[in-house]
Amino acid sequence: MLAALPAGEAQAVLARDAMHLTAPAGMLLFDEGAPCGGFPMVLGGAVRVARGSPGGRSLELYRVTPGELCVVSASCLFGHAAMSAHGIAAEDTELVLLNPAGFERWCTHAPFRQYVFGIFADRLADLMALAEAVAFQRLDQRLAAALLGRGTVLRATHQSLADELGTVREIVSRLLKRFERQGWIAVGRERIDLLDSAALRALAAGEAPRPV
Repeated sequence: MLAALPAGEAQAVLARDAMHLTAPAGMLLFDEGAPCGGFPMVLGGAVRVARGSPGGRSLELYRVTPGELCVVSASCLFGHAAMSAHGIAAEDTELVLLNPAGFERWCTHAPFRQYVFGIFADRLADLMALAEAVAFQRLDQRLAAALLGRGTVLRATHQSLADELGTVREIVSRLLKRFERQGWIAVGRERIDLLDSAALRALAAGEAPRPV
């Protein structure tokens, strides 16, 4: 996308209107209600974007990985509004922060606009799927789905899974114990070993009986 900009345009903006940052895992990058400081472009690692509740719970909306864009930041820059979610480095993360002036300048070029709006479309589909899961799927199905796709050994705390699912740690711990009794997983300290991915996949798809 940057290569499609007019000659010298990408480097000019990056030299004048961008800042290179590194963030350790767990660092708060932006917060709900705060002014938008710029447009983050992730080079390495991942940013977890979530929405919080007055009771202290949060629901993960999506993650930004290299090559992807943060639509919350983009929408706030387009609308000159405060941030509607918060972003935390999910792991050690490297990024370039494009200030509002640089973002506005790049938006005058069709390749950048088309790229941003294409990501908007993808994220909208993701958020619609998330809303459907929250509204219609049981929490055990959503937890089973969250455990999949990360390898046979998942390094995560019960709290981080609860935050991802928008629930509380106690419920996640109870469900993990039920999965363990079924022989589907083995739970350790900040570690979950997947022993029967097929059973978890069937539960996530609503094709397996609930664990007892």
